[in-house]
Amino acid sequence: MDAAPFSQADAEQTLLARQLLALHQASPQLLALFDDQDVLRFANEAFCQTFDVRPDGQTRWLDMMRRNLASGRGNVMSAADSDAEAWLAGAASRRGKQPFRAFEADLIDGRWIWMTETTQPDGWMFCSASDITALKIDGRTLRQERDRALRAAQTDAMTGISNRAHVLQQMQEQLSRVQIGAGQMAVALLDLDHFKRINDSLGHAAGDAVICDFARQLQACSRRVDACGRMGGEEFALLLVDVSAEQAQAVIERLLERTRQAAPLAPEQAAMRYTASAGLTLARSGDTIAELCHRADEALYQAKAAGRDRWRWAGGVNG
Repeated sequence: MDAAPFSQADAEQTLLARQLLALHQASPQLLALFDDQDVLRFANEAFCQTFDVRPDGQTRWLDMMRRNLASGRGNVMSAADSDAEAWLAGAASRRGKQPFRAFEADLIDGRWIWMTETTQPDGWMFCSASDITALKIDGRTLRQERDRALRAAQTDAMTGISNRAHVLQQMQEQLSRVQIGAGQMAVALLDLDHFKRINDSLGHAAGDAVICDFARQLQACSRRVDACGRMGGEEFALLLVDVSAEQAQAVIERLLERTRQAAPLAPEQAAMRYTASAGLTLARSGDTIAELCHRADEALYQAKAAGRDRWRWAGGVNG
C-alpha cells in the first residue's frame, strides 16, 4: 500500500517543530528534556554550557550532577551538606515526584536561577531555568530557609533519601491513583539481614556505612517515577509505579543481587558483605496505607523466616 500523501497540515507541523527547536537552541533560558529513565535526550546550548554536557542519549541526570560537583560546575551544594552523595540522594528523591515543581538554585558560576520541572505521567520531564540574578533579593534568605526546612522535613538525615513521612506521603498519592483506576503500584518493605551483628562486631560507623550504601543501591534500582525511603533503623521501602508483578520481582531480584556484591566498608573490612530481605505486595482498590504496609510486612517476615537474603510476595509467592 502506498504511503499516505504528505499534507499541507503535515508540512506546517514540521515547520513549526523546526522553528520551535531553533528557538529553543537560541534561547538564553536553560532548556532540557529527560526521558523516563532520567537520561538527557535534548538540551539547548545554554543548558549544555552551564552543566558541561551534551545530550547523547547516554547521560543520566545523576551522572551529570556527579561530574559537575567533581569539576566545580553546575549547582552549589547547600552549606549544611558536607556529603555530596547524600545531597544528590536528597535531590533525586524529590525529582519528578510532582507534575510540576519550581524552585530557586544557586550556580557555582555565581548565577541565581529559577528552575521548573514539568513531568508527564509516563515519566518524561521538561526542565527550564531562567537567570534571575538581577532581580531584587529581598526575602531570598527567608525563602531559602523555608525550602531547606521543607527538604529537611522530607529527608532522612543519614542517607539523604526520603524519610518515613515522605515515603508514606508518596504512597498515599500513588494509592489515590490506584483507587480511581489510573495506575498501579507495587510496594516492597526491605530489611538488612543480621544488622545488629554488623553494629556489634564492627561498630556503629560501619553500620551507618552499610545503611548509606543500601540507600544508594535502592536509588540505583528505581526510576524517577518510583520512590524509596528509609522507614527507620535498617528498614526501607520501595514504591514501584505502574509495574506488573513480574517487573516488580525483577527489580527486587536485581536489588538483592547488587546488595550481595556491595562492599561499602573500609579496605580492612572489605571482605564483609551484607544482604537484605524483602516483602512485596500489590496495591488493591480500597486499600489503606496501613493494610498495604501490613501485607508487605507479613511477606517480609516470611522472607526472614525462610532464611533471609530473599523475597516473598504477600500471599506466598516465593523468591
